[in-house]
Amino acid sequence: MPSVDVVVPVYNEERALPRSIPVLRDFLASDAFPYDWRIVIADNASTDAVPEVSAQLVERYPGEVTYLRIEEKGRGRALKRAWGDSDSDIVSYMDVDLSSGIEAFPALVAAIAEEGYDVAAGSRLLPASEVERSVGRRVLTRGYSLIIKSLFRTRFSDAQCGFKAVRASVFRRLLPMIEDNGWFFDTELLIVAEKAGLRVKDVAVAWLEDRDTRVNVPKTVAGDLLGLARLRLRRPWRALAAQLEGEGSRS
Repeated sequence: MPSVDVVVPVYNEERALPRSIPVLRDFLASDAFPYDWRIVIADNASTDAVPEVSAQLVERYPGEVTYLRIEEKGRGRALKRAWGDSDSDIVSYMDVDLSSGIEAFPALVAAIAEEGYDVAAGSRLLPASEVERSVGRRVLTRGYSLIIKSLFRTRFSDAQCGFKAVRASVFRRLLPMIEDNGWFFDTELLIVAEKAGLRVKDVAVAWLEDRDTRVNVPKTVAGDLLGLARLRLRRPWRALAAQLEGEGSRS
């Protein structure tokens, strides 16, 4: 079976880790998840007791839970490092609060392992998705999705859901083209992948909003809009699209 790295990026989450990692580990070890797996706690320059808590979890689950320290903040930076260093067939990540129901994780991985997709992304905007979140957040998510579709003519529905998986060999090709090291990383990954001609699948999730979020919404919105403008101007996917087209013509 394909091997899967499940990365959990964290910043000052000493309270959430002891609750979520055992739940995630038990689910992955159950019959519900048929793939080889490893959990990677990607510590994004935490200043609380995350290193100590992580060490306890690594000792509790030897060989199943590992710890990676990144000395600079930024979720994108953490995923670039954790995914880029991975020797697994598929790399993935989910938020430490498990806001996206882990019951959808086998379908996320199966999209790549069994259905031939290159990227799979959790979506809170599909008809089958079950979402509990504030009206304001719903409006922001739908509005952001409409902006992306109008600018790039993409088909994926939800760029910012913290629940994604990528074929590792594909990510290594995408990595040089992804500039963002923060929250915009997810959006940039999906836009570049789809515009380059890679196969992207939406997977419906059950979503329960975390009220104790670390996201600075106004700052994130501003960064997202600047990121979209940069992508619209530079179009970094063109080089990869040309490579893939050339490989297809030779096969």
